[in-house]
Amino acid sequence: MFEVRDCKYGRGIFATRNIRKGELIHEAPVIIFPGDEYKYLKKTVLLEYVFWWDEDNNVVALALGYGSLFNHSYTPNAIFKRRMDKKTIDFIALTNIKAGEEIYINYNGDPDDKEPMWFDVF
Repeated sequence: MFEVRDCKYGRGIFATRNIRKGELIHEAPVIIFPGDEYKYLKKTVLLEYVFWWDEDNNVVALALGYGSLFNHSYTPNAIFKRRMDKKTIDFIALTNIKAGEEIYINYNGDPDDKEPMWFDVF
């Protein structure tokens, strides 16, 4: 359904077939880092790949599999949903995605959220 390829951000996730709106793209298990360990992550490259896990932004999770390789866009074609019960992050097509297209999510969580990122968005 998808593959990792080089892109303008380094590496990204690309559809290898057409994906329908609403289709589950990937279910990524997570490793959860308690809030008191966040200060250590801030000193590593892993900080660039974690998702906020709780509502208070005290806990982060590293998505395994391909989950931490989806790139950001303010016009995403996919969304992510935290599944606390299963300890996964589900990536779901927000629009129809054509084979060959890069699959993007909005790192802010809400597809319409235009809050600035900590990096330059191309």
